[in-house]
Amino acid sequence: MSQIAFLGTGAMGSRMAARLLAAGHQLTLWNRTRERTEDLRLLGAKVAPTPREAAEGAEFVVSMLADEQALKAVSDGPQGLVAGLAPGCLMLEMSTSGPQAVADLAASLPSGVALLDAPVLGSLGEVEAGSLSIFVGGTGDDFARAEPLLALLGTPLHVGPLGQGARAKLVANASLIGVLGLLGEVLALADGLGLPRDTAYSVLSRTPLAAQAERRRPAAEQEDLPVRFALALALKDARLIMSSAAEHGLDLRLLAAASTWLGQAVASGRGEQDYSAMLREILRQSR
Repeated sequence: MSQIAFLGTGAMGSRMAARLLAAGHQLTLWNRTRERTEDLRLLGAKVAPTPREAAEGAEFVVSMLADEQALKAVSDGPQGLVAGLAPGCLMLEMSTSGPQAVADLAASLPSGVALLDAPVLGSLGEVEAGSLSIFVGGTGDDFARAEPLLALLGTPLHVGPLGQGARAKLVANASLIGVLGLLGEVLALADGLGLPRDTAYSVLSRTPLAAQAERRRPAAEQEDLPVRFALALALKDARLIMSSAAEHGLDLRLLAAASTWLGQAVASGRGEQDYSAMLREILRQSR
């Protein structure tokens, strides 16, 4: 079994760490809010006072953090995780932090430390079931070394060299955000034209939106759904997508429009709700 440092025990990270513990791996944890490590400590994990101490002696280091700013804060400085890395360690950066953050992290690593970027697609149900999709960028050798570990969390897909995992995750999230925005506006159109909602869903069942319309129907009609992916984090990802697109001179006007709906939903106080609350915001504004 491997010695693993795991940094970031939020909703997703804690569940990922629990699966690694259940498989018999030895985990040392660090989280900015120490209380969020307590359940895992009771399951046998160690808790380190600093990222550096968590990383010291680890064969693998996993980071699962909120964004690129959090990754930088945890990585840098005398008590940051980079200071605790030793040659032979393989780091798995599994946050949705973007290609530039991955490149910056790679440049900061000491000689002999390898890096994979391996962001995940899926939410709480998928991580608990071990069915996440994991997009992995890095060398083939490093991927082969990490694959048994990643397979405990889901299905890893090697998408190319370092940074390609982060790029793949942006593409995947762009599809989620775009489809949700389109569905909201289509339902708003049906409402505005006087088409009963049941009829609208019957119509959508004959279109390419059929599966999403069926899956998202509760989200369009209920306020108290479980949070699978916080709307504020979806907005963060949308901004990361749009900034990456701008860097490459891409005209993504549909995604830009969908991003404005996310921003408006956060501004209306829905940031801690599931990102599907974007649907209710579109319908509210369109009445």
